[in-house]
Amino acid sequence: MNDLSLPLVLMTHTLPADWISKLHGHCRLVVGPEDATHLSVELNARLAEAEGLFTLLTIPITDELLRQARKLRVISNMAAGVDNIDVPACTSRGIPVGNTPGVLTEATADLTMALLLSVARRLPEARDDALSGQWGTWSPTGWLGTDLNGATLGIIGMGKIGKAVARRAAGFGMQIVYSDPQPCDEPGYIRLSTAELLIQSDIVSLHTPLVQSTHYLLNSEMLGLMKTSAILINTARGAIIDLDALYTHLKAHKIAAAALDVTYPEPLPPEHKLYTLSNCLILPHIGSATHNTRRKMAELACDNLLAGLAGRPMLHCVNPEVYQNKE
Repeated sequence: MNDLSLPLVLMTHTLPADWISKLHGHCRLVVGPEDATHLSVELNARLAEAEGLFTLLTIPITDELLRQARKLRVISNMAAGVDNIDVPACTSRGIPVGNTPGVLTEATADLTMALLLSVARRLPEARDDALSGQWGTWSPTGWLGTDLNGATLGIIGMGKIGKAVARRAAGFGMQIVYSDPQPCDEPGYIRLSTAELLIQSDIVSLHTPLVQSTHYLLNSEMLGLMKTSAILINTARGAIIDLDALYTHLKAHKIAAAALDVTYPEPLPPEHKLYTLSNCLILPHIGSATHNTRRKMAELACDNLLAGLAGRPMLHCVNPEVYQNKE
């Protein structure tokens, strides 16, 4: 659509056309490459005239970028988290920031359980040994893992995804403890401090947002509270864990195993020392990677974008105070 009367929207990544069909006829799109890790040269050149920005979590939206985007009226982030965006800088400019929570809850919870089961039963190690010829015969002591039934699962961050994981884990007979600023009204779940949760849990799963107080929440001192038999799962944000400290604890078997769908930085360089550990499973941030979920995320991001361009409140806005300031 080349109608110059329509607002210009920069889309940082190429997405399937049917995912963003809602935008047709409502804006002019300039689109970046599918594998972008920063704003492309073409998109940078159009910042000054852009009224909307449709972005993914891999693109930092900084105060410097916002200073160049003088006409920008809305930012729509195709992610639940917005740690890639300087939200206070957007708020000070009256720019609403949309995100896509809810639609990825079940898919992320499913992947959390997949990681949990994989490392608890040592599937990656067993597969590697089978492929390398180390499967000699059935062994009564080979590849011994962790029972889920009766184990204590500690959930740090009992939001939508944390609750969805808890529901799944309860079906495996696990006991649920959690750490969160807000109490959960689900019967049978026990609220603990983060430190006490780490001490008591057989498996720890992270589902807290990345904010200043959770950056490197699990540093060497906090990791040292975990049982030597414990398993750590992270499908939240990479910078919640100090990866150097995690490496030290895993290598020394002070923690039994870890499974990470998120890292800091992303992507984690292939030469990173964590890849050398057989008790650490690393995935390339695929928590929401199902056909249905990713499409729903894109469609919700489109809805947020169109609402912002029309001056209407977004379905999901992380800085709703911008609307109060405009009244």
